[in-house]
Amino acid sequence: MFMQWPTGPFVSFARATRKLAALAAVTVGLAACNVTGAGPNLETGSGGGGVSGSGPMVVALLVPYGSSRGTDAAVAKGLENAARLAASDLGEGAVKINVYPTQGTTGGASAAATQAIAAGAQVILGPLYADNAAAAGVAASGSGIPVLSFSNNTSVAGGNVWVLGNTFENTARRVLGFAAAQGRNRVLVTHSNDASGQIANAAITRAASETRAQITGSVPYELNQQGIMNAVPGIAAKARSTNSNAIFLTGNTSGDLPVISQFLTEAGIGGEDFRFLGLTRWDIPSEALQLPGLQGGYFTLPDPGPLSQFRSRYAAAYGAQPHPLASLGYDGMAAIGAIARNGKTVGRATLTTRAGFAGTGGVFRLRGDGTNDRALAVAQIVNRQIQVVSPAPNSFGGAGS
Repeated sequence: MFMQWPTGPFVSFARATRKLAALAAVTVGLAACNVTGAGPNLETGSGGGGVSGSGPMVVALLVPYGSSRGTDAAVAKGLENAARLAASDLGEGAVKINVYPTQGTTGGASAAATQAIAAGAQVILGPLYADNAAAAGVAASGSGIPVLSFSNNTSVAGGNVWVLGNTFENTARRVLGFAAAQGRNRVLVTHSNDASGQIANAAITRAASETRAQITGSVPYELNQQGIMNAVPGIAAKARSTNSNAIFLTGNTSGDLPVISQFLTEAGIGGEDFRFLGLTRWDIPSEALQLPGLQGGYFTLPDPGPLSQFRSRYAAAYGAQPHPLASLGYDGMAAIGAIARNGKTVGRATLTTRAGFAGTGGVFRLRGDGTNDRALAVAQIVNRQIQVVSPAPNSFGGAGS
């Protein structure tokens, strides 16, 4: 969640970062729920083999209508709209979407999945939250029906459950791979000492094994201004003693990232000697590009072309811009539709094709362990502007390299 930094000698900087809080509900909410999962083998796993049928592909869309959370109704509507937009691309009669409210609870998700299976669903798209996805997966476990959840929490991935959200591991693989290719191959990780920070640290360490980058260590900090200030001397000493040439910053723009990047820069860590790498989006909101500590650092972006097209189409169809998570509804339905259009059953074999699918942020593919790969661009902040230094691959021959 967004933090109100305590008063102290850096009050003016903290005040400058408050404008970044608008993104907290989305950015931190996604990042905080990301938990690590199994390895990268596309072929591993079992479950979700698929259910064949005649006529339109029957898709059960599980979204958090009826939730007590104030923002869930808008998210649910965005996901539904985007899924229907993707379905419209397939032509009349290709798929049939049945919507099931989950109330945003595990009980609601389990009941919705059970009801959908009884009504003849061949694939479940959703639900949103990780615990809801796990509950839906259990309810569908004996049916052969795959669950394509909107979560990015890899702890629930596997068996008959896949996560569609971009994961820490996927981002870390991409940015570490690019950084190593630029000679930034000795990477020190900094992270908050709460559960989210520890999860991020573990994800980066695991991702590094698939790249030429070497993790030289990790240094935690308490998630407040004083805690970060206290940790900076240790981070600086560790960076120098391990001959690190890059520092992975796991924080986000609405919380710890502005503070730690500033403090490290003032301590002489950053710039050309120690390139900063980001696990989260540094360009949202755009004011973050002005932060002095982030200049020269690398972070990842989805392919802007497909995303812009999706937003334009959504606005034309529904008269408003899509919710930031709505694209997952489109991507999930696009994958289902690509399989159904070829007359095949939506199941493990067809979902985990190595070629993947065309999505709103570029190509993506589902792994056999229930996680995903998403092709990402690498950007650098130069003179307070974004420069794409490595475009998102249009296939997986070069993704993450």
